[in-house]
Amino acid sequence: MTRLSVNINKIATLRNARGGNNPDVIKAAKDCERFGAEGITVHPRPDERHIRYSDVIALKDVVTTEFNIEGYPDERYLNIIRDVKPTQATLVPDPPHAITSNAGWDTIKDAAFLAEICRQIQSWGVRVSVFVDPSPRMVEGAVNAGADRIELYTEPYAREFQVNKDVAVKPYIESARIALEGGLGLNAGHDLDLHNLKFLKQSIPDLDEVSIGHALIADAIYFGLENTIQLYLNQLKD
Repeated sequence: MTRLSVNINKIATLRNARGGNNPDVIKAAKDCERFGAEGITVHPRPDERHIRYSDVIALKDVVTTEFNIEGYPDERYLNIIRDVKPTQATLVPDPPHAITSNAGWDTIKDAAFLAEICRQIQSWGVRVSVFVDPSPRMVEGAVNAGADRIELYTEPYAREFQVNKDVAVKPYIESARIALEGGLGLNAGHDLDLHNLKFLKQSIPDLDEVSIGHALIADAIYFGLENTIQLYLNQLKD
């Protein structure tokens, strides 16, 4: 079964908007796991506008499932990965002040850089996932860079899904095939929700993990966090 990793950045955004510690990010992570989540994802940005460095350190001793830390692999990020040693480091090409991840790596242009980063992180015993667009060439580049997994950037899928779901998923099926043939694991994330998740899972049954934050936390406003996590897990059932 595909694992559900809950991205808790939005919980931290809400906390930071008011100050103090409400909602409690660490408690939220523990509750997500208690409610059935099989991983916790964070993306600590340099300006700490949501997840803070102190959160990441605290979560290190709390997360009992899989801990996934996303980020651009600059010196700051690499130091976090070295110190925390999460289950997975997901490399994204975001500039520091990007609102959210909105494109995958150019694994051809950045081949040498990514290969060196992958080797360094793997030497610490951490799995490396490279965030890529659903492009066969980009997936092949991730294979050549020595990544353990790719994370397919699914915002284009989510957008096209509303028009033609079969057209939307086609490049993802092909990219998944190439990844599997190249020995890579398969993750997916960005704009996945209760409307489009099940079809993606049915179309790519070998998905290892989906990382979902914004939509899941938004749904929790209406359905409650425990119920929402169960709703998403149900979408992932074979």
